[in-house]
Amino acid sequence: MDNRRRYRNLNRVRALMVVSLGVVILAIAGCDKLKKEKKASDTDEGSEQTSKGQDGAEKKPLTPCEQYAKTICELTSETSPMCQSMKSLTAIIPEAACKAGMTDIDYTKNKVKEMRKSCDDLASKLCADIGPETETCTMVKTQVVKLPPERCQDMLKQYPRVVADLKKREEANKPLTPEKQQAIVEGATNVFGPADAKVTIVDFSDFQCPYSFRAAQVTKKLIKKYGDKVRFIYHHFPLSFHPQARPAAEASLAAGAQGKFWEYHDLVFENQRALERADLEKYAAQLKLNMKAFKKALDDKSFEKAVDADIKLGEKVAISGTPTMFLNGKRISNPTDYDMVSKEIEKALQ
Repeated sequence: MDNRRRYRNLNRVRALMVVSLGVVILAIAGCDKLKKEKKASDTDEGSEQTSKGQDGAEKKPLTPCEQYAKTICELTSETSPMCQSMKSLTAIIPEAACKAGMTDIDYTKNKVKEMRKSCDDLASKLCADIGPETETCTMVKTQVVKLPPERCQDMLKQYPRVVADLKKREEANKPLTPEKQQAIVEGATNVFGPADAKVTIVDFSDFQCPYSFRAAQVTKKLIKKYGDKVRFIYHHFPLSFHPQARPAAEASLAAGAQGKFWEYHDLVFENQRALERADLEKYAAQLKLNMKAFKKALDDKSFEKAVDADIKLGEKVAISGTPTMFLNGKRISNPTDYDMVSKEIEKALQ
């Protein structure tokens, strides 16, 4: 009896883990989130076609087996287990088998479609319940193709829990209320740009997060392009699993007290793998800060409450990861994409 009970408990735990992981895969993108997958190239349609690499040199034509694997990956996504398995398999099977597979590729396409029906059903059901025009639906369609059919089946079994989580995230992605929008702007100290700018961008960030670094690079380019047309506000949101992010945040505020917040901000992001106390002091010295005052601020935890206030502010507007950016109260879907953010700014300026 004990073994049977233990077996049931293990299955229950496994199911919950599958659902939780599935929700993470579907719903997240940044420092507690999944990286956005780069789109596979739409070129190279045939095995006889060549393409050029980054150095401009022509690549060799695809072999029949490479073409067969490529076709399967286009049906399932580059990151899917089926795609990875097919790449491994076609590396060792005869070319004749691959040619035969390509000759009857419609059979394979139908089989793949049949196998992935549970994933197609999952995406359709989620979009119907969350809203076909929502950003979450778009994200679901993009991410479900990466899941193995078994994961989709498990998520369908736990569907109420999955859809409830995604609805909660979709609610968090809606534009802020005027009250919340005012809360993240009013009294901000880390500001660049005029208060009467038509566009205000608010960034909640983590100095240890690589995606936050990318967003910071985007911000630098935007400042250069738009100047005083846009107001930028920076809030700290150090994540619990980035132990050096909070001390770096406090150090940046200590630098800000001496009028060097943005310069220190840039130095920390450029060196985000070196954020020990000695490193933080080194960056302060590079900016010719008053080192006695800087060190005292760190020793006394003078800016601990200010960082805590930023974290509470982030929680108030449903932030769960970094970077998170708002443009005039509307959450920016991908703050690491310069072209996309620039287009949103152009719309707002018009």
